[in-house]
Amino acid sequence: MSRRISRTSLTGLLFAALVAVLCAACSGSERASSSKCPGDGPSCRASGSPAVSPSTAASTAVGEATDRPAASPSPSASASPTKKPTASASASGAPASRVNCASPGACGFPDADSTGPRIPLKPKKTGYWAIRTDGLVIRGQDITGSLDIYANNVTVIDSKITSDSWWGINLRPGFSGLKVLHSEITAVPGKGPDNGGVDYAVSNMGGSSIEVGWCDVSVFGDALSMGQGNLHDNYVHDIEPFINLGGEWQHTNAVISGGGNTGHLIIRHNTLLNETSLKQGASGSIGLFADTGVVRNVTVDDNWIAGGAYALYGGSTGATGIKVTDNIFSTEYHPASGGYGVVAHWNHGGAGNVWRDNRLSDGRLVQPEPAS
Repeated sequence: MSRRISRTSLTGLLFAALVAVLCAACSGSERASSSKCPGDGPSCRASGSPAVSPSTAASTAVGEATDRPAASPSPSASASPTKKPTASASASGAPASRVNCASPGACGFPDADSTGPRIPLKPKKTGYWAIRTDGLVIRGQDITGSLDIYANNVTVIDSKITSDSWWGINLRPGFSGLKVLHSEITAVPGKGPDNGGVDYAVSNMGGSSIEVGWCDVSVFGDALSMGQGNLHDNYVHDIEPFINLGGEWQHTNAVISGGGNTGHLIIRHNTLLNETSLKQGASGSIGLFADTGVVRNVTVDDNWIAGGAYALYGGSTGATGIKVTDNIFSTEYHPASGGYGVVAHWNHGGAGNVWRDNRLSDGRLVQPEPAS
């Protein structure tokens, strides 16, 4: 009898050990890769739509505007579903996962799956909407109209703007603290005020930095327009060319800065596409122009850049503090990324200017041409 009891106890111990091993396989870092993990487990989420992090989860009803802003995710936080590849280097010296990718998303850059609203939206036709309430949060709204902001610390998050004005979202001079996060900003081609065209998805007319992150931006001729700001993890695509009210093809840029800025413009980990043809006004994917003053203090890092006459306009004579590092200049539209080349108007001798580890999408290093 004692033998039977002993054998049964041993069987029970073995069974318990087996259960413990199986549970361990569905926990911690191993849990994410286990197909047997429960569907509601925090580490077992499929790699589809990004999760709503606690700091940005909707605390108000869908489509509600509130004067109590939620905490904004930092660009350095893990809220972005896209991550920089860390594969080993290829024969060309470029990371293998960043060479000859079929799409930006395949290389870990933002695309339609990793940008835009993460929650259901409530339709709201506002037309032109002048916002004058400090700290207003616009969340979960599908807006037909445009936002003209005369207020501080306004947040637009998990929303969609379909513009019928010159811009989608515009911050007026003298105001600060605008954040546009996890949103879609677009327009209806041919319905804008500039002879059917639309100019700016997000415009910063102020003298302080704004943040635009994890946004899906399309149609606008000069999509993200500002001298200072933090532009990260955005997907800018399908820019729509148009003949403006002056009767000329509007010059198009995914990001544009006119110079004279007093702050810092950061352009990091975005997908910036300008497929406009050279005959229809293509300018740059990133246009740093000295139109209103000297271009200074711009960081262009870890972006997927394609299209334009030149993919990057570098600030011209006098530009200082321009750091262009670790970018992929894709050849998906032109063999040289831009129609005429990768970069124009790069100021080689400018104080603090850095050009480092920038490559074509096939892995070849690219360097600015010497100044003439």
